[in-house]
Amino acid sequence: MALDPKKTLDAYRAKRAEFRILDVPPMRYLMVDGAGDPNTAQAYQDAVTALFPVAYTLKFASREQLGIDTVVMPLEGLWHAPDMESFTSRRDKSAWLWTLMIMVPDHVTPTMFASAVDAVEAKQTKRKPASPALHSVRLETLDEGLCVQTLHIGSYDDEGPVLDELHHRFIPENGLSMTGLHHEVYLSDVRRVEPSKLRTILRQPVERTA
Repeated sequence: MALDPKKTLDAYRAKRAEFRILDVPPMRYLMVDGAGDPNTAQAYQDAVTALFPVAYTLKFASREQLGIDTVVMPLEGLWHAPDMESFTSRRDKSAWLWTLMIMVPDHVTPTMFASAVDAVEAKQTKRKPASPALHSVRLETLDEGLCVQTLHIGSYDDEGPVLDELHHRFIPENGLSMTGLHHEVYLSDVRRVEPSKLRTILRQPVERTA
């Protein structure tokens, strides 16, 4: 049976209506940067269709070459904007900047990653070409450290009040200030789950001010 890091890593645990402070260890990700409304920007779709083929190719290569089988982890995203109120009160998605990511195990080496990208490109056909973002995928370690996170259940468009409470009440009341980028972990498959039941971890890196 494939190993599932979501079941063992504390960073993938969250409860609805509970803000929790935790230390998130450094983790390795496949990443693609982009900008614009995730509902309409072609760059967003290109990033998704680049990340998952590489992630699955790495899964199969790890199983065949190393005898290590792990599940492909869910899509994640780092989000920011020149004005962070774009995420809470105004929700101006056209102003959003993002990095889409998929976590991969530590045993994935740069050589394995490069081979996976080459393998995905080699499998393309005229009817199904590789994503234009394929060669924008990179392998990088993210070290977030101290964070606050919670579980949001519902539409992505309904995150605003939760983020507003996190940013303007919980973080300052607990002697914290925001440092890194807003991080979302998409535990549900948006193609198969209705918006009201989507499960998303909302995470914010912080530092102690008191």
